[in-house]
Amino acid sequence: MEEQMGIAIQDTYDERYSWCYGCGRLNEQGLQIKTRWDGDKTVTSYLPRNEHMAIPGFVYGGLIASIIDCHGTASAAMALHRKNGFEPGEGPEPPRFVTASLHIDYLKPTPQNVPLTVIGTIEEIHPKKWRVTVGLYAEDTCCAKGEVIAAVMPKTFMKSDD
Repeated sequence: MEEQMGIAIQDTYDERYSWCYGCGRLNEQGLQIKTRWDGDKTVTSYLPRNEHMAIPGFVYGGLIASIIDCHGTASAAMALHRKNGFEPGEGPEPPRFVTASLHIDYLKPTPQNVPLTVIGTIEEIHPKKWRVTVGLYAEDTCCAKGEVIAAVMPKTFMKSDD
């Protein structure tokens, strides 16, 4: 399935910026989520680990927020990269985004030991800001919905090699 959906945007980020707990491919203790296109939506999947438990049988809400947050900012990066004429793995390094606002509604308890599917819908709201609405599903049940306002990462966040 991953091959059919193409390259994850997180796999194209410069190594200097690949340490995020939620999506950094170089953070061995992190979640390492992967965001890909599925048509005009974005998708990621994640299987919560035992340490992501809130109470026996259910996932900790902070994990859900982290997944929605990182999926949202990655979705915005993919959308702007596509708007600039490129898909993940093509063209220049994709833009990076940070969270300007995060809102989560927890709709149902999220079961442990069930793969989670996260689907994002993207809307540009400003040349440097994007709104991503996100649904987090356990099997066919929507357990949480979120909204991420993602802003282009300020240049002051970027390290200089000089």
